[in-house]
Amino acid sequence: MVVPSARVPAGGGGGMSGHHGGHAGRRSSRRAVLRTTTALAVPLLGRCAGLHGGRADAASPSAAVGIAAAARLRIVLAQWSFQRMLLAGEADPLDFPRLARRQFDIDAVAYGGPFLKAHVGDPDSIADLASRASDEGVAGVVLTCEGLGRLGDPDDKARTQAIENHFPWVEAAKRLGCPAVRVEAGSAGTPDEQQRLVADGLIRLAEYAAQMDMTLLVSNHGTAASDATWLAGLLRHVGRADVHAMPDTGAFGDYDRYRGMKELAPLARGLCATCHEFDAEGGEVRTDYARLLRIATDGGFRGWVAIAYSGRALPEPEGVRATKRMLERVRHAVVD
Repeated sequence: MVVPSARVPAGGGGGMSGHHGGHAGRRSSRRAVLRTTTALAVPLLGRCAGLHGGRADAASPSAAVGIAAAARLRIVLAQWSFQRMLLAGEADPLDFPRLARRQFDIDAVAYGGPFLKAHVGDPDSIADLASRASDEGVAGVVLTCEGLGRLGDPDDKARTQAIENHFPWVEAAKRLGCPAVRVEAGSAGTPDEQQRLVADGLIRLAEYAAQMDMTLLVSNHGTAASDATWLAGLLRHVGRADVHAMPDTGAFGDYDRYRGMKELAPLARGLCATCHEFDAEGGEVRTDYARLLRIATDGGFRGWVAIAYSGRALPEPEGVRATKRMLERVRHAVVD
């Protein structure tokens, strides 16, 4: 199901006009994209049909940027790694690119939604963040969207509202130079019902994002999405070349993470390397990253890998350094 595509108003910066004009055009564009279809196609859970359709393809500018910039398992830094410092007010979320470059010598970042929520609707703040990143030579690869409602909400109005809530985040990501936003597959009901509902939300949001040449990356956070078979089936049902997976190694729950990576690797454009603690040799205790990244690359994954330190045994900066050392060592063994 593809809703009629609305055009971005001329001179509106690709739908990025913020609060300074182009409002009527953007509202019209949003209404067209949000038009609810009369019926939702029922997916076959976990079916193996290949990706098809969608306005973007593997040769589109956003896809090319995402793949080229992420060559050879490019290591990026997730803002989530500093959650304690940021939530305690000990770090400025707008200073993240400088932190990444100067303290960790990392030139690509994954922006964390919870820490930028107060800034997303402020074009000046986003412009400031983009300028700081440019000054440091730091690229953004993705902006995480959280707390915006369920894209697969069983209630039609709530689902539509959730889709619309994501629009400013897509626009902010575009301003930040990110080719993608990370979204969650929240829903309720049976697995089949959730897959049908989330597919509707993703397709409608992707139609809007495609106007700005933006890609959606779907995480495995959530009860249904932590099942990689379900998530792979969802993405294949959506069938768009601008909707991919972004598996988090720490979000598979009871699902075997190595099996999950094998299933999602062909559909992924980035992955989140969640780390909590390390052994005496510097390996992550909960995940064998050499095994996991070998599985990913054998499955065709060529995207970026985000450092997401979530432990408490080390101060966050030291946890990031330990994660970076581990990933560099593993990357050398897997890729070089």
